[in-house]
Amino acid sequence: MKSSYASRSDFQKNYLPISWLPRQSPSTSLASLETSFSPADTLRSLRAHRWSFYDGQYLILATLAIFSLCIIASPGPLFKTAVSTLVLLALILPITRQFFLPFSFIATWLVFFYACGFIPSDWRPPIWVRVLPALENIFYGANISNILSAHKSTFLDIMAWLPYGIIHFGAPAVCSIIMFIFASPGTVPVFAKSYGWMNLVGVAIQLTFPCSPPWYENMYGLAPANYSIKGSPAGLARIDELFGIALYTPTFTGSPMVFGAFPSLHAGSAVMEALFMSHVFPRLRPVFVAYTMWLWWATMYLSHHYAVDLVGGSLRTVFYVAKAKFLPRMQPSKMFRWDYEYREVGEDPTEKGYALADFGHGPRDVDDWAVGSSSSISSGSISPVDDAHSLWEGETLASHSDTESKR
Repeated sequence: MKSSYASRSDFQKNYLPISWLPRQSPSTSLASLETSFSPADTLRSLRAHRWSFYDGQYLILATLAIFSLCIIASPGPLFKTAVSTLVLLALILPITRQFFLPFSFIATWLVFFYACGFIPSDWRPPIWVRVLPALENIFYGANISNILSAHKSTFLDIMAWLPYGIIHFGAPAVCSIIMFIFASPGTVPVFAKSYGWMNLVGVAIQLTFPCSPPWYENMYGLAPANYSIKGSPAGLARIDELFGIALYTPTFTGSPMVFGAFPSLHAGSAVMEALFMSHVFPRLRPVFVAYTMWLWWATMYLSHHYAVDLVGGSLRTVFYVAKAKFLPRMQPSKMFRWDYEYREVGEDPTEKGYALADFGHGPRDVDDWAVGSSSSISSGSISPVDDAHSLWEGETLASHSDTESKR
């Protein structure tokens, strides 16, 4: 009986974007990156784009960006206008859009975080001083942060400083570079957008549910707090003293989010990085878990977070949502991104312990290509890359699939 699935040649011809056709050489695959400087290509992509509900996320980003730019008092209007112009230019030019469109989620988070320092205190809710210590005792029976920070030494200071004050800030870029080389094409845009959304939600929670960190309890007890109180580097002040520098003390003293203990952005970032890197390198999962535990310990040893903050920060990770709907699957036989001849999007049904379904129509004869493709069986959609995934994968405004009509 003839299979009702498309043959491999038909599948390549009718469904796969040109950038995902089988690789002839590394150079031809690299050439699939957008190299056009013409804004006309962007307009052509916009006209060809199939708009969906998921495009509403860009409206949210634009709203947050406009609010942030309006409320930021310094730098002044000229600088903000220049930055806004450069951002628009980066989104208009195809060669820069393919990188900046996913990064815009992280950029919006950074701008929004900075803008929080300019929000008037009378716009903000009261600060919760007692709730986190109370939850700490309810859940764990003791203040774990105080226990871990009770015994200090120069060695422990350095061991805590490395993940919290150094590795944390460079890890997203390093992970992105590694995933760009070794992961399935489309993984890095999903990581960037997931990372950006996770931190945007975290800052929004910190803004609407401000809580004092452990260092506040150590300095002021449980006395009521107000927004005139400056931040503190807590344990990181010892690093400044050790190296004779003024880095963390002025940075944390002038923090735009002094009472942002819950949820912990550091903890959420470490968990997000560990999950994505474990997706790419499953055999190294223990290493990534160890790094996460190392950073969790550092946040409490340095008196920056309670244990409950770390749990709350970790729960913000949207990795499993991204994996189920948008994240390209790894293929064990492929080492580099240029080795991929096709992509599989979404969770693998076999990982959940159930067989391939056929939407209630019973089993059908399929060939190896149909099983191994991003068909309705493997990705849950009727095309190799559904609309939802194309949004997260960076194809919303600038993909080869959007510009296929030009060829």
